[in-house]
Amino acid sequence: MKKYIYLLMTLMILNSCSKDDVQISGNPVIELRSDLSSAMFGDSLQFTVSVNDEVPLSTFKAKLYFGEELVSETVIRTKNNGDYTGKIYIPFYKNIPDETATLEFILQNVNLTITKKTYDVQLMRPDYPYLILVTRNGMYPMEKTGNYQYAATEVFPSTDLPSYIKTPVISDWGNEITFGWGEDGITQSSTADIPFVSSITGKFSVTFNTLTYEASPFFEILINSQKMAMIDKQNFRIDLDLTQGENITVTGIDNIADWWIDVDFFTKINDNEFTFVPITGKYRIIANTSLKYFKVEAMLGDKPAQLQPDGTGAIWIIGDGIGKPSITSNHVGWTTEKAICMSPIGNKKYQVTFVADETVNATSINFKFFYQNNWKDAEGIVDGGEYTNATLTTSSNIVFVGDGATLDYEGNGRDSGNLGLLQPLEVGATYVFVVDVSAGIDAAVLTVTKQP
Repeated sequence: MKKYIYLLMTLMILNSCSKDDVQISGNPVIELRSDLSSAMFGDSLQFTVSVNDEVPLSTFKAKLYFGEELVSETVIRTKNNGDYTGKIYIPFYKNIPDETATLEFILQNVNLTITKKTYDVQLMRPDYPYLILVTRNGMYPMEKTGNYQYAATEVFPSTDLPSYIKTPVISDWGNEITFGWGEDGITQSSTADIPFVSSITGKFSVTFNTLTYEASPFFEILINSQKMAMIDKQNFRIDLDLTQGENITVTGIDNIADWWIDVDFFTKINDNEFTFVPITGKYRIIANTSLKYFKVEAMLGDKPAQLQPDGTGAIWIIGDGIGKPSITSNHVGWTTEKAICMSPIGNKKYQVTFVADETVNATSINFKFFYQNNWKDAEGIVDGGEYTNATLTTSSNIVFVGDGATLDYEGNGRDSGNLGLLQPLEVGATYVFVVDVSAGIDAAVLTVTKQP
């Protein structure tokens, strides 16, 4: 009899647990109450859903995918059954044509039970009737001149026209889209000034394409017929594979005869043509129109090169008393962004040329050589390499290598590896510094030669 009672109680408990499990898991239900078949890039797409469950709900999520990439998400708290309205932003990017996106709805209850539904949304690129050019002096209409193409043609107050561009709102769900300057040129959702510059005065056109983000007018510099990318109004950049001894042609700079040319990297043939000095490899050339010089850096892939264990790569200079194109206009100091890349001249030798009282201080220097153009290595994880008096030696009668001790303790008054002068340099004279690591990067030899 007792066994029968125990068995009956066990069955009742199991039956009760089974019912509780059904109640605990729940069954979230989603019903769409609005039309989401189409929308435009840049819209805040509004939707209404009806949600319900037999247990309390928790959250409703809307996720938008371009292909497999999640580009936008909205979360709504859903404590009660009923209708909920929300919006999800459809990003506006360049070079994306009309396409079908995927909108995913996810409903979750308090016990983590989830229901998902997906919908196809046909996205279209907005066809704006006009755009607006916003300058520091006022706003100008940009008329439509073709598919996605717009232009403002005016007698602008200056050939220098920093400005951004904005769109009108053309739908119930639409938003104003702005186009301004970013790290890689013109980008959406920015109001930073685009550095428009015209080569002519008076009446000219500012153009923009809302699909490709191509725009004009800009100051353009070409090297070997390849256009340099604009970093900002004063700086242009290009990465090139260059061969030692090849001729390089520069166009687009009217006053290039006034530019300072770095002899460690270029031998001048005429105002627009130069011979490349360093060994064959990949290099980044930065044209600075304000300082009027070309900064050249050795590259490894898409990053500035650093000294490799086998002695290849690059050696960088950071410290006081030096600067290109001059110490007065661009003193390096201990600012890593201004680090000077030595020219790799071959046979694991690296060269930099200074002119006393122009690119190097004639009476005092305090700089040193680094494996990289920063305090850390290329991965930014550990401290990078730098030369000390244990890894760099010289027999020069012009400079010395710091031993890390102060003068009070009979040292030479420089931190380990930092260079100092044994005697003042001759003002106007040229000095060539060469670091030779052919015997190993831990056995570098520095020579300093005064050119006749």
